Amino acid sequence: MIITGLTVRQHPCRVTAVKEDGTVTQLALSGTKRENLLGNIYIGKVEKVQPNIRAAFVRISPKAICYYPLPDNPGDHVLNRHPDGRLLPGDELIVQIQKEALKEKLPGVTTNLSFTGKYLVLTSGRKELGFSGKLDGESKRVLRMWIEPLMEENFGVIVRTNARYAQKSELLTEFSYLKQRLQRVTEFGRSRTCYSLLERTPEDYIQLLRDTAADELEEIVTDDPDVYQNIASYLEQFQPQERSKLMLYQDALLPLGKLHSLETALSEALRERVWLKSGGFLVIQQTEAFAAIDVNTGKYAGKKKAQETYRKINLEAAAEIARQILLRQLSGIILIDFINMDSEDHRQELMHVLQRHCRRDPVKTVVVDMTALHIVEVTRQKVRKSLAEQAAELE
Repeated sequence: MIITGLTVRQHPCRVTAVKEDGTVTQLALSGTKRENLLGNIYIGKVEKVQPNIRAAFVRISPKAICYYPLPDNPGDHVLNRHPDGRLLPGDELIVQIQKEALKEKLPGVTTNLSFTGKYLVLTSGRKELGFSGKLDGESKRVLRMWIEPLMEENFGVIVRTNARYAQKSELLTEFSYLKQRLQRVTEFGRSRTCYSLLERTPEDYIQLLRDTAADELEEIVTDDPDVYQNIASYLEQFQPQERSKLMLYQDALLPLGKLHSLETALSEALRERVWLKSGGFLVIQQTEAFAAIDVNTGKYAGKKKAQETYRKINLEAAAEIARQILLRQLSGIILIDFINMDSEDHRQELMHVLQRHCRRDPVKTVVVDMTALHIVEVTRQKVRKSLAEQAAELE
């Protein structure tokens, strides 16, 4: 993991990158002056309720308003509930930013508060024990024995994939810490004024560090002393076994971004065209409604039969598409136009390969189906802005 400063489109920003086997697989930009709101918890005020679309608009500051999909039960976080249970303009409630503002859409908030650790997530809405779908049956059995006795009526627990690497003592320590955060926010919120910020989300690089599996992380390097100190403090408190992986880069002659070719990686990640090793290429375009990816044969000069050529390029493209989706942080509906193949076996093989690569994405990504026109439909949970939108915000 690399955290450093870059100048992007003549604007200074901080870039957080992940490299695997010499290739950049994740990139995130944050303007030095732009605050990250995702995950923050506020006391908001209901400004308008629209029952016809089952939504309300909630103001979290004098200048910021958010979209709130009305749940069947707002839970315990409405601070001045109407006697008949209705939500009315002027009501105050504790909300958490669940989605960033995307394109023309307002930020999304929820009263189902989530407190995320490396191994567990405590939720105030879904009051049950759940498990990551990536955990195997034996891991779930052992983790259930550890966590189930700790469950209480006023919160639920989701056990994350990283928990399979945790010792019981680490899980219990994190559980206690997350429970304290939940109690502090709910109790503190009842005595604070409207628009109060009850909890601030960690820096993006801390979140990425928290979400990365310990056995996958070999090194954390930054040339920013403040970032170094923030990460060191986090590791000493929550992941002391990883502290030795942190390094402060201090070579003034070769900037950290140049050493890892981050400017080149960012430039390539913002281009429409992506070349494949076979000579084929992808064209990736974002529209208001969806992201479109087109697979082309390009310069491929294989001597095999046409259908085998198409199969080879499509399989290579599937792996690269999964990487590009993560790298560019594409979300929502993603439509992929692979090269048409006559063989049903080849089409099924392609779908399995794409699914296998998409399962590595830490954000929920679902390969839905292949349509009659052989367009593959993929959905990816909308959480953050795409890399292109992050770059545009710097201007």
